[in-house]
Amino acid sequence: MAEENQEIIDKYTKVCICKAINKSTMKKIIKDGADTLEKVQKATSAGSGSCGGRRCTPRILELLEECKQN
Repeated sequence: MAEENQEIIDKYTKVCICKAINKSTMKKIIKDGADTLEKVQKATSAGSGSCGGRRCTPRILELLEECKQN
């Protein structure tokens, strides 16, 4: 049940606000092989919004580290 709840939360949690990319999309991209910040940004266009990645870059790095541990 907790895993299902986390999936729902991830769908509504924005990692990249500028490009409206949610956490579940980021996790999928990382699971599919994007194992660096640059690969995630290329696959999602995160970091190319009006803030230039200042908001999402730390969040992407956290997700990459989290996914490495799992």
